[in-house]
Amino acid sequence: MIKSEYLQKVYAQVVTRDPDQKEFHQAVLEVLESLDPIIEQRPEYENKGIVETFVEPERVISFRVPWVDDRGGIHINRGYRVQFSSAIGPYKGGLRFHPTVNLSILKFLGFEQILKNSLTGLPIGGAKGGSDFDPKGKSDGEVMRFCQSFMTELSRHIGQFVDVPAGDIGVGGREIGYLFGQYRRVQGTYAAGVLTGKGLSFGGSLVRTEATGYGLCYLTQEMLGKMRSDSFEGKTVVISGSGNVAIFATEKAAQLGGRVVALSDSNGFIHDPEGIKLDIVKDIKLGHRGRIREYAERVPGSTYTEGFRGIWNIPCDIALPCATQNEIDGEMARTIVKNGCMAVAEGANMPCRPEAIQEFQHAGILFAPAKAANAGGVATSALEMSQNSMRYAWSFEEVDRRLKGIMVNIFHNIYDAAEEFGHTGDLAMGANIAGFKKVADAMLTQGLI
Repeated sequence: MIKSEYLQKVYAQVVTRDPDQKEFHQAVLEVLESLDPIIEQRPEYENKGIVETFVEPERVISFRVPWVDDRGGIHINRGYRVQFSSAIGPYKGGLRFHPTVNLSILKFLGFEQILKNSLTGLPIGGAKGGSDFDPKGKSDGEVMRFCQSFMTELSRHIGQFVDVPAGDIGVGGREIGYLFGQYRRVQGTYAAGVLTGKGLSFGGSLVRTEATGYGLCYLTQEMLGKMRSDSFEGKTVVISGSGNVAIFATEKAAQLGGRVVALSDSNGFIHDPEGIKLDIVKDIKLGHRGRIREYAERVPGSTYTEGFRGIWNIPCDIALPCATQNEIDGEMARTIVKNGCMAVAEGANMPCRPEAIQEFQHAGILFAPAKAANAGGVATSALEMSQNSMRYAWSFEEVDRRLKGIMVNIFHNIYDAAEEFGHTGDLAMGANIAGFKKVADAMLTQGLI
């Protein structure tokens, strides 16, 4: 609950202006509920209208995306880019291609991206974009033509020192390649730093594919060590999803001594009590974009169950939700608590509903919010930007070392912020305060813009 009358007024204004944007309201409320202590300590934030400015995007771009399928049929999708904040650096954030994409979801994601990018300690602002186009079931030619049409418009609004998109759900290496190719074609320049997540042969960075999943585990390991004198070693882990984040979180959790027993996709989940055979999952998901049910057909002793939310009925010590927003509600959180879980860290963006987070915190379960726990992807994207600027490529070990250092620093920054404002152990509050403070101070310094 928000205590400050000023913050209550700001939130009411957000809801009044955009009454249909429920996901955006949820993200704003979750942050504002954490800011009472710092607003009380720093009255200049209210006097200078910092929070009102913070919750309003600097720019929202919407456009149509016409494209032609393999049969010659014409389709029209919507494209968006929400450039939320450039107070500490150029806009930075992913592109999502999925049928559920709308302005509310992109504003929520862009708003979260401001704080996430701030927490990395790197000079990058917050943005998000995408389209309601669904790449699933489309041929490479159809995806290419869509990406070319999308980038033809988007190219007017991005640039190495303006806005640097990356991938998100539905936008992997294939899509980034087509988008970058069209940007070069339209702009007539080889500005490698305009997109991140590129292929290694044209300016990409090692570890970028692994970064979000690896970073999630690095932060979780640090949280377990600092707050429980414990680690992944010997722990049972459940991870939702089976995309890049989930796959490489599985890989790193296993390297750290954990045993991942379940993964999911949008149709259902697999359970392998002996531990997930990651080479098979990689073949299914990265090799031929198959469905996770194939795993049960190939691995004796494993099972597949329809309905992806049921994955959280499987007992575990560590839960890493890496699928999508709002996948864990209050009831499911109570099941996770009842089954003896000791730590939850968000690999997806906002996968836990507010009531779920309250259940975890009330039960004393360690909880790391997405804006901190899944920041490894954007952190490594920023490292890719640095390598592009230097015309140089670091080794896998060098990028991984830098990624781990960033994630460890994020944990300690959010832990210290929570402690400083009298909420020791509340990492969600610590992340919001630490991320907000850096951006707010930059806004104060730069004046009303």
